[in-house]
Amino acid sequence: MSPEVACQPAPNILIVDDNPANLRLLAGMLRERGYKPRPVLSGEQALGAARLIHPDLILLDITMPNMDGFAVCEHLHADPNLKSIPILFISALTDTDNKVKAFTAGGCDYITKPFQFEEVEARVRMQLEMQSQRRELQRNYEQLRKLEALRDNLTHMVVHDMRGQLMAMMLSLELLPDSKEGDYESEAHLERARAGATTLEKMMTLMLDISRLEADEMPLNKTRCELTELSRIVIDSLSSVAGARLVNLCTEGVIEAECDQELIRRVLQNLLGNAFKFTRPDGTVDVRITSVNVMARVSVHDNGSGISPEHQDRIFDKFQQAGTDKAILGTGLGLASCRLAVEAHGGRIGVDSAIGAGSTFWFTLPH
Repeated sequence: MSPEVACQPAPNILIVDDNPANLRLLAGMLRERGYKPRPVLSGEQALGAARLIHPDLILLDITMPNMDGFAVCEHLHADPNLKSIPILFISALTDTDNKVKAFTAGGCDYITKPFQFEEVEARVRMQLEMQSQRRELQRNYEQLRKLEALRDNLTHMVVHDMRGQLMAMMLSLELLPDSKEGDYESEAHLERARAGATTLEKMMTLMLDISRLEADEMPLNKTRCELTELSRIVIDSLSSVAGARLVNLCTEGVIEAECDQELIRRVLQNLLGNAFKFTRPDGTVDVRITSVNVMARVSVHDNGSGISPEHQDRIFDKFQQAGTDKAILGTGLGLASCRLAVEAHGGRIGVDSAIGAGSTFWFTLPH
């Protein structure tokens, strides 16, 4: 067997034959070639062994007492958990009728006795390779279905949110003609329209960023960036969002990272924006910048309600949100974009949280 195959778990091959000598011969030869043979003497034992541990391949004799190979094959194919296992018949029956019956019953190959082991091994190897390819195709198909579902969810969720923003803008603009020029009400309508347009622009940028990062098509304009200064700029830009919340910035002196400043600025904006959402109006948000080995580490801690453990593993996936208050949930793309941006830099991102103890979102970047 090749080194690549040898590094993988040995293929599990169930051998079914009522002749102990045949079992010993086949099992010994397969074991010498790096396979894991499991010999059984009857059809009933074969069904029990296959249900206990699913084999990668079954070598099946036809002529056996009580339950012949054809019946075993039919039972296996009637079980949804076993029907995909390839079955290779090895039989002394050489007539065409039995060969046709074997394939009709669900066999994938047929070898006549007395057999040459080189032929058996070649056919075993071929069936295992085909089975591996089928499994890979199935995995790809399932992944494609998931991606299609994510795409559909993205379309529905983003269009819904955009529609809400557009309706608010349209209503504000429709009310303008009824308002006197320069009065407070007109200014309020205009401000709401501007805010809606700004939100839509951010959503569009976020969608484009995620698409380009996932396709590995986002060009990174890396420069030396002083993270403390960048954090101050982001905190100042979000002062209107922070409201009365206090933001503490703690740092261990000058800490630099090689990064795309615009992308990392958006990461900080997302993490701080989430922290403000889940922190009470008079609460505190702590931003800490440290150096750990060869990495710079930025953390944002809030004193909100915290995130349950079962949600922490999925929180950076698309369409997952950091809380449960529907009034403040968006498309669930912000943290996904943060993960992609940080990983594109060779860094890591995560969250430490406990119910009632707030949350600490953190990410690392190479110095």
